[in-house]
Amino acid sequence: MIQKIIPLFAALVMVFGGRAQKMPVSYDFGEKFNDRYRYSNLLTIDDDGNGGYILVRAYFQGLILKPKGYFIEQYNSDLELVSEFNYKLRGKNFVDGFLKDGKLNLLFLDYNVERGQYEYWVHQSAIADFDFKRQRLLTLSSSQVNDPVGKNYYNRNFSNGFTTAILFNQEKTGFVISTHHKKGKQNKHVIHLFDTNLNKRFEHDFSYGIEEKNYAFENVAISSDLETAYIIGKAYFKKKRFRVDERRFQYELIKVSGKGSQTQSFDDPGKYSEALYPIIIKDRLVCTGFYADRKDNRYNGVAFFDVNPISLNIVSKKYNPFSQQFMEDKFGREEDKVIKNLIFKSVEVSPADEIFFNAEEYFVTNSLQTTGAGQRIKIERFHHNDIVSAKLDKTGDAVWIRNINKAEVTQGDGAYASYSSYIKDGKTYFFICTAAENPQLINNERLIFKQGLSRNRNVFLISLDKNGKMEYEKIIDDQEARLPLMVSKPLKNVSEHNMLFYAKRGSKKQLVKVAFR
Repeated sequence: MIQKIIPLFAALVMVFGGRAQKMPVSYDFGEKFNDRYRYSNLLTIDDDGNGGYILVRAYFQGLILKPKGYFIEQYNSDLELVSEFNYKLRGKNFVDGFLKDGKLNLLFLDYNVERGQYEYWVHQSAIADFDFKRQRLLTLSSSQVNDPVGKNYYNRNFSNGFTTAILFNQEKTGFVISTHHKKGKQNKHVIHLFDTNLNKRFEHDFSYGIEEKNYAFENVAISSDLETAYIIGKAYFKKKRFRVDERRFQYELIKVSGKGSQTQSFDDPGKYSEALYPIIIKDRLVCTGFYADRKDNRYNGVAFFDVNPISLNIVSKKYNPFSQQFMEDKFGREEDKVIKNLIFKSVEVSPADEIFFNAEEYFVTNSLQTTGAGQRIKIERFHHNDIVSAKLDKTGDAVWIRNINKAEVTQGDGAYASYSSYIKDGKTYFFICTAAENPQLINNERLIFKQGLSRNRNVFLISLDKNGKMEYEKIIDDQEARLPLMVSKPLKNVSEHNMLFYAKRGSKKQLVKVAFR
């Protein structure tokens, strides 16, 4: 037995120790600071315009934890905490936030009981001297409903009377607010486009589009003049009865401006689009994502559509089936396995118009749990599993598609789970924070990360080179990173080639900066 172990150990040393060069990164830890709010969620992190950083957290207090307000932290370029501000605000439903021209904007959706209407508000303050002013963006008369805002990717509910969504483009130059109100025979869907100076660019009545379908909007691209929005929506057919072989939805591209709207669908016989993302590349409009080759919820490859931005006619299309390498990455030698539940995480375009996109296998499960008092309560668990990464050339042909196995599940704040990515010099890098000491590496290619049981977390960096070849390295050991990083909510500073992460546990917090060389 000993004789078998020694050669295996030697082989592992060759695999792990034989790499000629470490990952091209360095990292800095900010000072650990005391924090008065043990229970909080990071909402937004941004550059303050002066070399420093602004972070906003929602905090919770009480025997039964309830939201009590918003805690704002400002750090300098040396990762030192220079100021804090407690914006005490209860009973508000936070939607999103952004920093623009030295002003912090927090977006809320409120219900005004006296007026019987939903109201979108912006609370705005200069970060030099916090003094929030409120501005109402829009209102809609409706009875109050449960969960009017929610991005449920798989089972959207359109029967509760009112649903709304807010989508920012990737550049955060503007955002779309969609409102869908249904009461009796009244069925009204309105799309609003705002720039991040809070000017309304247009309002479009999209009610004609929902006569036969309900739309769940997922992603948006906005033209550089902020006059046109290209929205990807999952269109659910309203037919009451479906044959077993019928699909109840299709993905559509909706072009909206002050002049009107147009729609384009993508499905072909035997090719059904999944999880598309619109991208404006110079004077081109492309949509990329996944496709299925039958009418169920499994994915079979990566799709690409080159679309005329004026007419929405499809100029060209490409279907790239998952390769044998990809299937072995994910399942090894197992056969007849299903790929599904892939959600976009990031899309980037290189100077050569190559498209890098990354997705995650994400889903929610429910179970009943018995409390100490004998009560049975419903528990939601959020699963952040495998990473799917693809590189397409400018015509939509796949250069490579790879899968990285990981398994993470959380019942609460998902900021510590999942991953973040960065593209530099044709390489894709992934940051993973895990209690696992080492991943499994099978056949020198198939990489598997498991959640691990330790309280402390290691930070791993995985890279895919221009040919899709995979490498990895533990860049921060759990003995150094005593506080876990919120790895899925970084600030990405492309101009200076670094990533900023917030680390927190209990009453301690700090910033961690990882720089690329």
